[in-house]
Amino acid sequence: MRTDDFDYYLPEELIAQTPLEKRDSSRLLVLDKNTGEIEHKHFSDIIDYLNSGDVLVINNTKVLPARIIGVKEDTNAVIEVLMLKDLGNDTWECLSKPAKRVKIGTIVKFSDELKAECTFIGEEGIRHFKFIYSGIFLEILDRLGEMPLPPYIHEKLNDKDRYQTVYAKEVGSAAAPTAGLHWTPELLQKVKDKGVLVEEITLHVGLGTFRPVSVEDVTKHKMHSEFYSMTKETADILNKAKEEGRRIISVGTTTTRTLETIMSLYNEFKECSGYTDIFIYPGYEFKAIDALITNFHLPKSTLVMLVSAFASKDYIMNAYEEAVKEKYRFFSFGDAMFIK
Repeated sequence: MRTDDFDYYLPEELIAQTPLEKRDSSRLLVLDKNTGEIEHKHFSDIIDYLNSGDVLVINNTKVLPARIIGVKEDTNAVIEVLMLKDLGNDTWECLSKPAKRVKIGTIVKFSDELKAECTFIGEEGIRHFKFIYSGIFLEILDRLGEMPLPPYIHEKLNDKDRYQTVYAKEVGSAAAPTAGLHWTPELLQKVKDKGVLVEEITLHVGLGTFRPVSVEDVTKHKMHSEFYSMTKETADILNKAKEEGRRIISVGTTTTRTLETIMSLYNEFKECSGYTDIFIYPGYEFKAIDALITNFHLPKSTLVMLVSAFASKDYIMNAYEEAVKEKYRFFSFGDAMFIK
């Protein structure tokens, strides 16, 4: 299986640069994973495809304003730091730019109340920084940091909250779980009123989102690990749904990776937390989910490989071709897809 097998043509003007004014007014391509049949809807129509007794699983992670810009104390060279993973003890795994200017012992000053010292050098721009600050760290970050928008978004985001889901609460992601950006509180309430159970898990999105597949052979790609957790209450509800043959519907690839990781490890859902580097591509046998709400993903990305595993590569590539023809909006602020 070659990485090029997951390439497709995308005109640049179809990459959504800003979110729509109303979250649930985005378009929705509905794909039947068994027949390849396609329907064109709007996201607010998702309620018509959900049934009483279904369990909708969402990722409640919250994006840090994790992109901060400072200067090296000794030279005043400008350094950009993107915080990826909390390693504990005020130390974070980060991407730094330009990385070659950051050595062990380098101190980067972001403001009078925040600086950081490099304590470890990894591959591909990875650095560990120990943060030194006076005050409350997350409050300082909220003032200084910018939302870590993907590199294909060139427009400024006027409202930071539009790169958060309406149910975001567990701080720790370096990117939004973008399939969740389409939900509004009102639409979630309508879904609950219909008898659908809405359950939360947490997966903090990290470097895997920013790392393209650079190897020719898909199976040689190394995924970065990301923290996940599930409560006992959620595990019990999901296990009961499985036993009774009710559908588990995953909102996003991050939720999917969490659910599939737990089922792969324990053959059931259970209260747990840990780090996952699961890489799902065609040939993978799904154990946890029955349907998937997702966005349109980058060519040759691990995410387009995941959805190709869930439906089939041919059906996904055909759906993407149809979405391009119909001028759907792509990527983080783009339209959605429901694979049923």
